[in-house]
Amino acid sequence: MASPRLPSLYGGLLVLALLCGGALAAGPTRYFSVSLDQVVGSKARAQCYDPSSFSDGMPPMLPVVAFPPMFFPPNPAPSEGMPPSPAIAFPPIYFPPAPAPAEGPSVTIPDVPGTSGFNITEFVVVIGFGTPSQPSALLFDTGSDLSWVQCQPCTGHCYQQNDPLFDPTKSSTYDVVRCGTPECSAAGGMCNGTTCLYNVTYGDGSSTSGALSQETLTFSSSRKFSSFPFGCGTTNLGDFGSVDGLLGLGRGQLSLASQTASSFDGTFSYCLPSHNMTRPGFLSIGAAPDTGKVQYTAMIKKPQYPSFYFVELVSIDIGGYVLPVPPSVFTSKGTLLDSGTTFTYIPAQAYTLLRDRFKFTMKGYNPAPPFQDLDTCYDFSGQSVIFQPGMSFKFSDGAVFDIDIFGVMIYPYVDHPAIGCFAFASSDPTDQFSIIGNTQQRSAEVIYDVVAEKIGFVPLSC
Repeated sequence: MASPRLPSLYGGLLVLALLCGGALAAGPTRYFSVSLDQVVGSKARAQCYDPSSFSDGMPPMLPVVAFPPMFFPPNPAPSEGMPPSPAIAFPPIYFPPAPAPAEGPSVTIPDVPGTSGFNITEFVVVIGFGTPSQPSALLFDTGSDLSWVQCQPCTGHCYQQNDPLFDPTKSSTYDVVRCGTPECSAAGGMCNGTTCLYNVTYGDGSSTSGALSQETLTFSSSRKFSSFPFGCGTTNLGDFGSVDGLLGLGRGQLSLASQTASSFDGTFSYCLPSHNMTRPGFLSIGAAPDTGKVQYTAMIKKPQYPSFYFVELVSIDIGGYVLPVPPSVFTSKGTLLDSGTTFTYIPAQAYTLLRDRFKFTMKGYNPAPPFQDLDTCYDFSGQSVIFQPGMSFKFSDGAVFDIDIFGVMIYPYVDHPAIGCFAFASSDPTDQFSIIGNTQQRSAEVIYDVVAEKIGFVPLSC
C-alpha cells in the first residue's frame, strides 16, 4: 500500500529572517518574520527551473537577512498585540551553495515540485528508461515499492501525460520478467502464460497494472543501472497529474532503494525545494557527504508495514513551547516519514494543543475559512510583516528536526495570495499512524541510510 496522495495547491514563497531570543523553560523562543510583499510577489516566480541555463548549475539566490537575538515575551497579553517589526537594517548574508554530489558510488539528479507543470503535490525527477534512453518524469514516493511508467500499446487506459508514452519496442534492453522468478513473487506472482503481471492500488484509490518488466535506467550521462524491475503500465487509473509514472523508494524488494543497494551503498537522500525555488532540490542515490550538520534518528521497522519508513516522534516544539502531552501519544501508533503525503497528520490530542498554541501566537491576524484538511487559516491582507512561531520535531533518541518556515504555513490560493494556512491537521482516530508529510520536509536534505537503519536531517540544504 502506498501513502495517500492528498490534493493541494502551493502558493507563494518567502524571503525570511529567523528571530531567536528569550528562553522559556522548554527551550529557546523562535519566531519567523515574513514580508507579505515577498509572499505575494514570489508567486509568479515559483516555477520549474532549468539547471542548464545557469553557469554553475544553480539559479540566482535571494538574500536572506539575519538579525541579532531579540526577546519576544512568551505570553503576550491580548492588549499588547503582535511584536513590532525590527527597524534596523542589516547587510544581506547569502547561504552557501547546496552541497556538491557525494563522492564515490552516488549520483544526484534535480527534483522539482509537481505543481510546476505536472498538476500534483508530490515531487518529480526525470530518469531515462531503455536503450537508447527515453526520458520519463516520475513522481517519487518513499511509501511505494514498485516503479512504473505508462507504456505503449496502451491496451487498457492511459491518462494524458506531458511526454510520449514509453515504447518498449524502441529499446534494445527491454524484457519482461518471467513467472517463477523472485521478482515476480515479490510483485504478487500473477502471470499470463510465462509473463509476470503486476497490479498496484494506492491509498487514494488510484491504480496501475500491466506487465512486470526490466530495463536499463539512465540517471546521468555517466551513471546507469541495468535489469531494473518496473511496471510497464497499460491500465492506469486515478489522479497522477501529467507525470509519466512513479519511482518507488520504499523498503520493499522491488524499490529503487533496494535494487540499487549493492551499487550505491544502500543510501539515498532528497531535498524537496522550498516554495520560492531559490535553490534547486535534488534526489541522490548513494552515500551523502558528511557535512557535520546532520541530525540522525533511528529508522523504525513495523512488520505490518514492511515498505514504510517510521521514526519515533515524541514531542513537538512550537516557538519554545513543548506540547504538554506524553510521548505515548505519538509512539503508541508510530510516525511515518513520507514524501508522498502533503501535510503532517498527528493524533487529535496533540493537534488540538498545537493548533491552539499556534492560534495564540497568531491572534493579531484575521481568520480565514479552512482549506481542505487545514482548519486554521488567516487572511494577511494589509499586513506588511507576518510573525509566526518556529517549530521542531523531537525524537526519542534526542535528535531534533527544525522545520523551515515553508513547513509551518502554506499559501494555497493563487487568486487570494495573502491567505495562509497552518500546514498541520488532526489524524482520524482510525488511522494506523501519524504522518510527517512533504510540506514539513521542504528545504531540508533527508538522508535514508537503510543499511545503518537511520534517517538524517540537514536543514537549509536547498
